[in-house]
Order: sequence, then structure tokens, then C-alpha cells
Amino acid sequence: MSPRHPASTPVTTPASTAASTPVTLLVIAKEPVPGRVKTRLTPPYTPREAAALAEAALADTLHTVLRAPARRRVLVLDGAPGPWLPPGFDVVRQETGGLDERIAAAFVGCDRGPALLVGMDTPQLTVDLLSEAGHGGHDAWFGPAADGGFWALGLADPGLAPELVRGVPMSTDRTGATQRRRLVEAGLSVSDLPVLRDVDTAADAAAVAACCPPGSCFATTLNSLARASR
Repeated sequence: MSPRHPASTPVTTPASTAASTPVTLLVIAKEPVPGRVKTRLTPPYTPREAAALAEAALADTLHTVLRAPARRRVLVLDGAPGPWLPPGFDVVRQETGGLDERIAAAFVGCDRGPALLVGMDTPQLTVDLLSEAGHGGHDAWFGPAADGGFWALGLADPGLAPELVRGVPMSTDRTGATQRRRLVEAGLSVSDLPVLRDVDTAADAAAVAACCPPGSCFATTLNSLARASR
């Protein structure tokens, strides 16, 4: 997909805003329905087991976001809420289109002030990682993923998202580098968050579960599936 908005045209946003305004935390996710989520886990897992792992990863992510300081918490959802959704979130429907369009729309729907978006694929996420965003006087926060994508994107001015995100090719090993370059070429100061590993394959699931905090739903679910297969 070719960029619709040239990133060579600098855009500006007051970095001081990010240092003083609480952040809106966005989680972009898909309802964990068998056959629709985590299809790369199948095999070795069945579609139902892959959906159970997706639900566990989403539940961990939502509960971590609940514990992090925020002005507002929003679940940007493709599908319908389920019992995995805790109180404390506004739920909005994902827009149609490619992932770049849906991410951009999620930011545009925010109130004024900094916003940080994460996905449902990093259940090892911690409150400390989320708390890094919205501070330090930066214009953007970027969390690269080990597979070349990104697990977090934050903007001090969410209204800039359409020109910064639309047109970035998603789900490639250069997605993260392309997105970060967009931010830099737009003249934004970028704070880099640590690299995290997404859960895409069975090997990812095992590695991520080993990094999850104690009591993780994801690690517990993975371990129970392993015991059941013995």
C-alpha cells in the first residue's frame, strides 16, 4: 500500500502537552472467536484452543491497562464484548478498512490529549511499560515488536494519526521501521519503548508465557493446554 500522505511534510504538536496531560489508553482487539483469531497457532492448537489463548492474552492486557494511570481507557473492538471484558472501559467499534485505517480511526476518536494504543498480542505487558508513555515531553511513543511490527504507538496529538499511520503497510517485517520513520520524518520527537514479542506462533506463545507476570491468564491457559495434551 502506498502512502496517501507524504511523511516528508513536517507536522508539529506541542511536546509540553504530553508532559502534563494524562494519557488515554487504547486497546485494539478482535473478539476471540474460534477460527477468527490467532489462526497461526493452528496447528498445533485447535481453533478453539487458539481462541482460548487469544482470550487469555486479551484479558491480561485489559487488566494491565486497568492498573495503569490513564485519563480514559478504550477498547476498540472488532466483534462483541464478552465476559472477558472488565468494568472500566469504553467500548467503541473498529472502523472498516485495513489495519492502518483502523488504527488511525481509533486515535481520531480520542479526546484531546496524548493517547497510547496497544494490541492484544502482548500479555507480558506491564504497568511500568504503559506508564512510560505520556511523559518526558515527547511527541510520540513507539514500541517495536520482535517480528518487525510494533506493539505500541502513542501520539501527543491523536489528531495527527491519519497522516502518520494511513498508508503504512501492515503485517510485514518492515512495518515497525516504516511507521517509526513516518514519525521522525514528520518532525516528531520519538520516545522508544522496549522491544516486545507478539504471540503469533506456538513458539511465540511459549516464549511470551515465560515472560508474563505471576498470575497471568495467558501463561495459566497455555500451561493447562500443555497438561491436557499429555
